[in-house]
Amino acid sequence: MTTIIKNPRVTEKASFAAEQNVYTFDISASANKTEIKKAVFALYKVHPIKVNVLSIPKKKTMSKGIKGARGGGRKAFVYLKKGDKIELI
Repeated sequence: MTTIIKNPRVTEKASFAAEQNVYTFDISASANKTEIKKAVFALYKVHPIKVNVLSIPKKKTMSKGIKGARGGGRKAFVYLKKGDKIELI
């Protein structure tokens, strides 16, 4: 279960969303919504209302004439009920 959710995304935008009970996590490439719901319950003991999944595109980079790519992956937005909370250190 813990390989489905890699880590919480701690950004300014994610912290503002957390005030409205929407938490953002980096997830594995093969995870689906039901697996994410089960993993969130196993880790934080809260039941999500819904889960949205987005792909993060890779960014093209160039350093000293060598082309490359960085980033990429997937993230999940987890919506909780009004009284529920997730404590992210």
